[in-house]
Amino acid sequence: MASKEDLFAEAAKHWDLERLYQAFAEAKRQISPRSRRGLTETEKLYLRGLLSGCSPAEIARQLFQTSKSAEVYLCKTLYQYVKKIADVPNEPVGNWRNICDRLQEAGYKSQSSPEFKINNSVPTEALVKIVGIGVIETNTISIDINIRLEFPSTSEAPKTEDVDQKD
Repeated sequence: MASKEDLFAEAAKHWDLERLYQAFAEAKRQISPRSRRGLTETEKLYLRGLLSGCSPAEIARQLFQTSKSAEVYLCKTLYQYVKKIADVPNEPVGNWRNICDRLQEAGYKSQSSPEFKINNSVPTEALVKIVGIGVIETNTISIDINIRLEFPSTSEAPKTEDVDQKD
């Protein structure tokens, strides 16, 4: 079995865990000023589990706990901290899936995740223009399409590539 520190390690690939730990620790201090300062290892573990897309039942299974105990723990701790961080103290968390959405909206998702790294090679604008439609035979339709893609470049002027080779 993996050590507890290694469980849900994939959360670090997509989330700014240090900033999240600090924000959660501050929310915890405000909600429960007499509790232990900072997040406990268990709180960090559950947070990483949620950020990895695991349900409370899945987290409980990996920690050899009952799903009910995991749900109660989350309701008493992390869910309260999320509501404080997202500044919605009177709204219910609703579902564990909402945690990632609220934290992403609050800016805690890492910009270094793989989907952001390929951003420079993705067209910034795509234009599809149907040039002509014709009927060749009774059961065949011909459609000529002109596609124009604009790619970002390091210079100020956008580079445009026309894929229409028929000229």
